[in-house]
Amino acid sequence: MKCVIAGGGTGGHLFPGMAIAEAFLEREMGNEVLFIGTERGIESKVLAGGRFPLRTIRVSPLTGRSLRAKTSALGTIPGAIGEALSILKEFRPQVVLGVGGYASGPTLLAALLLGMKRAIHEQNLVPGMTNRLLKWVSQQVFVSFEESVKYFPAGKTRVTGTPVRKEFLAKGLEKAGGERFNLLVFGGSAGAQRINRAAMESLAGLEEVRPFTKIVHQAGRDEAEIVSRGYQQKGFDAMVRPFFEDMADQIRAADLVICRAGASTIAELAICGKAAILVPYPHAARQHQLINAQKLADLGAARLIRDEALNGTSFADAILHLYRHPEERKKMEKAIRQMGHPRAAQEIVDRLYALAN
Repeated sequence: MKCVIAGGGTGGHLFPGMAIAEAFLEREMGNEVLFIGTERGIESKVLAGGRFPLRTIRVSPLTGRSLRAKTSALGTIPGAIGEALSILKEFRPQVVLGVGGYASGPTLLAALLLGMKRAIHEQNLVPGMTNRLLKWVSQQVFVSFEESVKYFPAGKTRVTGTPVRKEFLAKGLEKAGGERFNLLVFGGSAGAQRINRAAMESLAGLEEVRPFTKIVHQAGRDEAEIVSRGYQQKGFDAMVRPFFEDMADQIRAADLVICRAGASTIAELAICGKAAILVPYPHAARQHQLINAQKLADLGAARLIRDEALNGTSFADAILHLYRHPEERKKMEKAIRQMGHPRAAQEIVDRLYALAN
């Protein structure tokens, strides 16, 4: 069988799509997957190594932009549908799956025009604009949270959880680190300036734990050198990189994770069973990261610091509290692990097979 996975833009959309692609290829010898995205999205970088083939269309985002920019973006949609039509006619998939992001809209509409089977996956608790529209032209809808079902047609919506890439599943759930307190800090696929700066401001307040702590920090391309120098000047044992290819290993080795609250990140934390301090990205569409993080905080599965409240003091205080109270970390680990869906990708592939047949 052939499957097209459309969307991306951010890791939160792309990485679940990659997990589904892995499961689809493993399902049956000879299966093929093609990604459709844009050149400006993260998919053009992550998929550049040839792990999965990628074709791009030219379309611009609508959300979070000025009226003039939105008008201009609307003008790109007909051309993008035409490009998607050409790609789908050439590849001839049995099923097309949208995973969110602005490339998925034109591709699913093209699939509708060609009479191809169509499905979407929504990672966040509250769906984004693209999937709110695509629910009307999709024959199957997969969601990550039970609370998301109300936004979609009941008869074709299934709760599957968010798929995670197989490297997060491969080595089990146990901590891979040593006896030191391992702290992992990252701000998403491109780093996060505000988290970086709060981390640097917090170091004076973390002197108590400095001798016992190993820090791994994904700082993004633009600030990795500055952040590394900051740790060195304060005498902290820290490994700082722009981006970690082995993020699954880094999460498994952590005692505590400080990160944004994208749905894909939350799913990975759940599979690995990790205590986390979540700092939702404040400009995410429809505040979906804040909603995701609030749900985990309400369940006792994570601690929440709003972006506007993040500074050196709040950063240090949260770390010190959880360092001093390992029993609280254990409760958080247990609570977040219950949210994991290790077979999400396989379940979605099963349902795509049923839809195609």
